[in-house]
Amino acid sequence: MNLPPKVTERAFQRLAQINAGKEPVPLRVAVAGGGCSGFQYDIRLDRPEGDDLVIEGEGQAVVVDPVSLPYLAGAIIDFTDELIGARFVIENPNATSSCGCGTSFSI
Repeated sequence: MNLPPKVTERAFQRLAQINAGKEPVPLRVAVAGGGCSGFQYDIRLDRPEGDDLVIEGEGQAVVVDPVSLPYLAGAIIDFTDELIGARFVIENPNATSSCGCGTSFSI
């Protein structure tokens, strides 16, 4: 059985900041075809649907659809705030290569 993705405390904290003062909307992490390496991440605020995996923490939630789940098995969803910018990042053990932008990968 594949391990579900994990979400860091830092990612949940950033999501809580984004949702501050309003009803929390989960962060959806999905994998779609495209990008310069074959697959790309689609990260956006979105409500859960049907069979989505819901990962909860810090009063927040991250959702992953069943089609994306195998591509994200064992991945770590984090948030980074660096000189080049602040963004949610994915450390994916399934990716055999990725592009410089970090949003496109191949398996």
